[in-house]
Amino acid sequence: MNCRLVLRYGAVAGAVAAAGLSALFPAQAQMPASSLAAAVTAPGTATSTPAEPKCVVRRGQARLDFPLPHTARKLAAGEPITIVALGSSSTAGAGASSPAASYPSRLAEELVKQLPGHQFTVLNRGVNGEEIADMLTRLDTAVIADHPDLVLWQLGTNSVLRDRALPSHLRLMHEGIARLKATGADVVLIDPQYAPRVLAKPTCEGMVSLIATSAKAEHVGLFHRFELMRHWHEVEHLPFETFVSRDGLHMNDWSYGCLARALGMAIAEVLTRPTATAHR
Repeated sequence: MNCRLVLRYGAVAGAVAAAGLSALFPAQAQMPASSLAAAVTAPGTATSTPAEPKCVVRRGQARLDFPLPHTARKLAAGEPITIVALGSSSTAGAGASSPAASYPSRLAEELVKQLPGHQFTVLNRGVNGEEIADMLTRLDTAVIADHPDLVLWQLGTNSVLRDRALPSHLRLMHEGIARLKATGADVVLIDPQYAPRVLAKPTCEGMVSLIATSAKAEHVGLFHRFELMRHWHEVEHLPFETFVSRDGLHMNDWSYGCLARALGMAIAEVLTRPTATAHR
């Protein structure tokens, strides 16, 4: 049974719950934010372009389970915050109309909206086609050298697409997280995208669960991109064409923007969350 059919019956939610058991393009935060819900029509004609769906982010979709203590201290002190987005093509921005439409660039805008008066720099360190081992090879030069306060690590998709065996990935994730933590940076993992070419692979559910297991064990945040996109398709009934590029894999301008909105809300929420409620 492929991953899409399994998930239709809620297996991913169960897998994530069970887990509790075990920029190439710098984006300055001062950029003006753009609307994610603009309706585009052709006035004065008999036909019009369908309205772009509104990006609606629910509270449960914009929450991280673990605090970001280093970043929170920098925020409280009013100091500039540097975020590095590490990942593969969906971090680099494949499928977007321009580098400015990638999720790291849009995230810089969202953080200014969510936390006005603070300065954020989001560096895009995504490289097309990379797997976890590739990212570890360049971790020192592409990430640690920038002295980030927060690292957003998107991972897992290419390993699923190439049918890699899953067991070794847990060790690699542990190595990467340990190296990042040793610098004092906070870490948030981002799991694979919910897209036809990913769903066709039998290991996609296992990878989503493995990343959740690693985040839980390492006490780092996890942004559930897979579940957010599944919600668009299965609950909001958006066709894949709305949020996935024609290649059946990469995201597009709308979905990168909505992902950035949800992630920005999650980061802002955890940075301003009272200490007593930092853990769920």
